Amino acid sequence: MEFPATRWHGPTRTIDTEARWAQARWLLHDHTVNTIDRVAGLLVILYAQTPAAVSRLTLEHVQTTGHAVHLRLGREPVVLPEPLAGLVAGLLARRRGHAALGDQGTSPWLFPGGRPGQPISAYQLAERLRQLGLRPAQSRTTALFGLAAELPAAVLARLLGIHIKVAVEWQHASAGDWTTYAADYSRRKPAPVEDTEPALRHAAERDAFRQLE
Repeated sequence: MEFPATRWHGPTRTIDTEARWAQARWLLHDHTVNTIDRVAGLLVILYAQTPAAVSRLTLEHVQTTGHAVHLRLGREPVVLPEPLAGLVAGLLARRRGHAALGDQGTSPWLFPGGRPGQPISAYQLAERLRQLGLRPAQSRTTALFGLAAELPAAVLARLLGIHIKVAVEWQHASAGDWTTYAADYSRRKPAPVEDTEPALRHAAERDAFRQLE
């Protein structure tokens, strides 16, 4: 299943990076919050996904290899770090629609809805996040603004599923500079040739998740 690239047009509200990381830490570590809401909220806060995009994720978008969990949001999968990887793996194992009592785990959707064979609606998912005190639109904007400052536009487009022109616009809006990113990456420990592209894709993510510890 393929989704069309989403066209976004830059930040429209105040960018609050500290609030973003505080919310991410809370969702990662508060076990009293429903796993569905934790995963959905983290995909918005950390990976700039819309509730609509999250609601349409299927089991095929998640791949597990050994202890690694990959999630395909765009053309190329993202390697999820812990503890988010564990949350997604747990959701994969326990997925159920809130009213789909007879589902027995047969639904193809990562976030099944109350109607058999249907995913949770984007509105309902967004409402669940709002009830937790999150603001999906603003959280996504803040996430995309931060990612655009760290990642080259081409990488951003491939990983998040946004249009390349929009990724470039976001990078300009955030004053992101690929040459700065490349220079920083060149100072890291060299990776084998075959691992260079994955390392390039995930270097910024590893740096970001250090702030969640």
